[in-house]
This record gives sequence, C-alpha cells and structure tokens, in this order.
Amino acid sequence: MDYPAIDPVALQIGPLAVHWYGLMYLFGFAGAWLLARLRARRPDWPVSAVQVDDLVFYAAVGVIAGGRIGYMLFYQPDMLIESPLSLFAIWDGGMSFHGGLLGVLVATAIFAHRQGLAFFTVTDFIAPLVPVGLFFGRIGNFINTELWGSPTSLPWGMVFPGAGPEPRHPSMLYEAFLEGLVLFALLWVFSMRPRPRMAVSGLFLAGYGTFRFAVEFVREPDAHIGYLAGDWLTMGHLLSAPMVLAGIALLIWAYRRGIMDRPAHTQAGATSE
Repeated sequence: MDYPAIDPVALQIGPLAVHWYGLMYLFGFAGAWLLARLRARRPDWPVSAVQVDDLVFYAAVGVIAGGRIGYMLFYQPDMLIESPLSLFAIWDGGMSFHGGLLGVLVATAIFAHRQGLAFFTVTDFIAPLVPVGLFFGRIGNFINTELWGSPTSLPWGMVFPGAGPEPRHPSMLYEAFLEGLVLFALLWVFSMRPRPRMAVSGLFLAGYGTFRFAVEFVREPDAHIGYLAGDWLTMGHLLSAPMVLAGIALLIWAYRRGIMDRPAHTQAGATSE
C-alpha cells in the first residue's frame, strides 16, 4: 500500500504557508477547550467554566514549549547545539509527547497555585482532554510522513516516502487510535463518576505509558539514536515505562487516601495542597 501523497501545506497564500501539522494542533486545542467547557458544567467538578479558558491557555503554552524543547533535548541535542534557532521550527515537525507532558505539568502547577486549587485536582480535570490533542498530533505526524514503523508484511503496511521500498507499520495511526481514541474513551467513561483525587491522572499515565510502550515495538527508532539496547529498547520505551509505574502508584495512593474534590461552587477560599 502506497502512502496517499498528502501535501503537508494545507493552504498557501503568497509567502504564507499554513501547514497541516500546525492545524492539527489547533484542532486539538479547540477540541480540548470544547470538552473542558462541557466537563465544567457538571456540578461535581471543582474547576468552573470561568476558569476553563485560562486553563486551556496555560496548557497550550506548556504543551508547545515543553513538546518542542523536550524533542530537541531528548532526540536532537546535537542539532540544538549546532543551530539553536531550530528550536522554533515546529512547522517541520518534531514534538515530544513526554516533553509536552512536562510542560503541561509545569503550566498546570502555576495555574493551580494562582487559582487556589490542588495540583492533582487540575490534572484530573484535564487528563481526559489530552488524548484529543494526541489524536490530532499523530494525524499530523502521518501527514508529515514522520515516525513511521518498522518493515511489515501485513496487508496494511505502507510505503512511506523517504523510508525505502519496504511496506512499514503506520505506527502513527496505531498511536492515534490507542493514545487518542481508546485512551479518550477509557478516561472519559472512568471520570464520569466521582473518583478519588489523583485516580484519573493515574489512569492516564498508566494508560498512555502502556499504549506507547506497546507501539514502540513496531515503531522505527530515530535514526540518529537507534536502539538503546539489543534490537528492541528505544528511547520511547525508556520514557514510557516510568509513566506506567507512576500511574499505578498514583491509582493505589488515590484509593488509599480516598480524598474527594469539592464542587466548584464550594471552592471559594480553598488553598492548594
């Protein structure tokens, strides 16, 4: 099966080029914002509709800055040293989820402190929204023909431009399905009922880490990094395994503590924990 030759430029107006990759991030942020507004209407949620706009802005800054910085530090440190301005070339692709997650956590901590909310109260609120961005981000990877998988003889194997003549796993579509659609459904259903603080965040970490770890077995490692050990251990494995362990630990801790968040209308005067 040949790659369907999608032009990475969605719209060209003179010298201005609008790339699909950037549009995918816009779609992801818009989808997360709409779902956040919907979640904030529930009377049992501690984040109000008034706070959603600021929260999504903080998260957007965190995911873009953290994602790009993380990618350059984890996967392209030599390029960052040789050409520091390459840090800003996000239209060429190259965003690390793990870096983006760290960026979002920092932004969330700042937002939670300023709003007088507990850190995990906010992460529990936004956790089901993250897979929306992951889905569109992986579709952006597919359009950019990056992060393809290892060679395969399966009927849906795809010949990607620049990847040689062999059909390969469309691993970015696997991730869009697992980290995007499946993880979203899992977290959305799980969070429909009140859960102890940290439980939703824990399920997100465990779920994403598990799906990403699994897909790494059929995803081609970055050429300049290769396998870290043997012919299977990749940087993605190394970064995802701690997420699974941290997620399980948070779930156990959450249910042992059993702390439930209060609805938004009772949050006045609350302090962060």
